[in-house]
Amino acid sequence: MKSRINVSNAVVALVVLGLTLLPVYSALSGNIFILTLFTRIVIFALAAASLNLIMGYGGMMSFGHAAYLGIGGYAVGILAFEGIGSGFIQWPVALLASALYALVIGALSLRTRGVYFIMITLAFAQMAYYVTSGLSRYGGDDGLTIYKRSTFGGLIDLSNRVQFYYLCLGCLFGGIYLIWRIINSRFGMVVQGIRSNEQRMQAIGYHANRYRLVCFVISGTICGLAGALLANNTDFVSPAGMYWTRSGELMVMVVFGGMGSLFGPVIGTIVFLLLEELLSQFTEYWALIMGPLLLLIVLFARGGIMGLLGRLSRA
Repeated sequence: MKSRINVSNAVVALVVLGLTLLPVYSALSGNIFILTLFTRIVIFALAAASLNLIMGYGGMMSFGHAAYLGIGGYAVGILAFEGIGSGFIQWPVALLASALYALVIGALSLRTRGVYFIMITLAFAQMAYYVTSGLSRYGGDDGLTIYKRSTFGGLIDLSNRVQFYYLCLGCLFGGIYLIWRIINSRFGMVVQGIRSNEQRMQAIGYHANRYRLVCFVISGTICGLAGALLANNTDFVSPAGMYWTRSGELMVMVVFGGMGSLFGPVIGTIVFLLLEELLSQFTEYWALIMGPLLLLIVLFARGGIMGLLGRLSRA
């Protein structure tokens, strides 16, 4: 037990410390790019953590999670385009729109299981992709440029790289804390019990689909927040952000880090996006290298990076 604490928790502590002190390193070294890169990583880590809630703890293999990223982003972009720049309006609308879409998708898809569930979530995400592609007023296929980031009455300046980074990091830590509270609550225990043995949980009086639906909506809402952050980070929203390949990338991030582990998606996102950035500097076919690497992790590192750390601790 002692070695497990020394290895697994130490890695998590180092990651948290590194993310917290990153702007200090950026300022001292003059490396602005690393702050920009890790702002993107932190945002996608929040999206991956939200997917882990339903995939790792709830056993729901959603292949359309990128839809909430896009919906949260478009809520910010459309309101900005219409002259509403206040984050106090944009962000609640982004969360509400993502929650409502997750409610619709969950209410329909949770009636099915297995590959049918995967295909329905994928179909809804593709539907959102084609709908936004047809919004000619808001750029259509070309996407929508956001000329001014969300404003919060002078409380925080999102145009300031450091302030925006810490806002994203605060949202990530807040999201992880919320997920931790959920999975350790009675509600979370029921969701995990349904994942393990749905028939038994129903036999003792729990309505499986109701618990799954609430979990599904919470996950979509958190991902919608990541979408609002991403729109402000890129100053741009596009239907491409909802495409099925983005959902696949989020799933890979979760698998890399370890499904069903609290900080696994964060570590998986860091590894995935850093590898993407590194490999893309040498070849445009970086995915050909990433694919076999993912295969090796699935075959020989069950539980992802966090699972591997756990086995090293027990060795």
